[in-house]
Amino acid sequence: MQPDDLVLLTGRNDQRVTDAAREVSRLPGTRARVEGRVLDVTDSEAVARLADDLRARYGGVDIVLSNAVARLLPEESQVERADEFIDVSNTATHSILRAFGPVLRPGGRLLVVASSLGTLGHLDARLHHLFDGATLDQVEYAVESWRSAIHHRTAREAGWPVWLNVPSKVAQVAAVRALAAERREHDVATDTLIAAVCPGMVDTATSRPWFSDYSQAQSPAQAAEAVLDLVFSDHVDPALYGELVRSGKALDWHDGTPPVEQDRLVTP
Repeated sequence: MQPDDLVLLTGRNDQRVTDAAREVSRLPGTRARVEGRVLDVTDSEAVARLADDLRARYGGVDIVLSNAVARLLPEESQVERADEFIDVSNTATHSILRAFGPVLRPGGRLLVVASSLGTLGHLDARLHHLFDGATLDQVEYAVESWRSAIHHRTAREAGWPVWLNVPSKVAQVAAVRALAAERREHDVATDTLIAAVCPGMVDTATSRPWFSDYSQAQSPAQAAEAVLDLVFSDHVDPALYGELVRSGKALDWHDGTPPVEQDRLVTP
């Protein structure tokens, strides 16, 4: 990072964003300018305005990390929290991809933090056609169909699992794959990377309630290393482009098995 580089941290809470920006700016070795910006990623127009503003001011962006999540506790109703969860995890991801894909400069990185649950095999086979080879428009339609099925109490009979995290993560990865499919030739030629990233099990306030044993979980700082390895790699491995990446390797999109529905089920 150089002194004229800008690191922009976003979040919904003004005080937390301000505090985070201050903390990062004071880290040893920080040379770039660090700023905080209030942004609700579920507001598609606000996401688009930020992307347009950065293009107008700086000509584009070099690194975009999408890592928003809605905290969900085991005792909470998956149905009652569905709209918020889908808005944060999926609608927001679609907005980030649509707004920041066009302003990503050659050689840049656009990474969506997902999960190993994001491979297609974790869904019932009846649902695979909704996401396999889908365009971003088709992924958005599939997500809204899932949302509607939840509201109409028809999700289970259609094959959707009760646990929101499974279809949500599959849809996230499918959205990344959709955008990447449109841009692959140009991006690979310019050493640009669009991918989903699975950092593995991470010990956070969001994940801890779901695990009976988190002794092997990484700290957030340790988990960030897998993401930063992709950000700062000298060259993009074409095998990783558009894929779900874990520990530097692409996971098989068609791998996985549908989960057994139970109260505490977690795969990092």
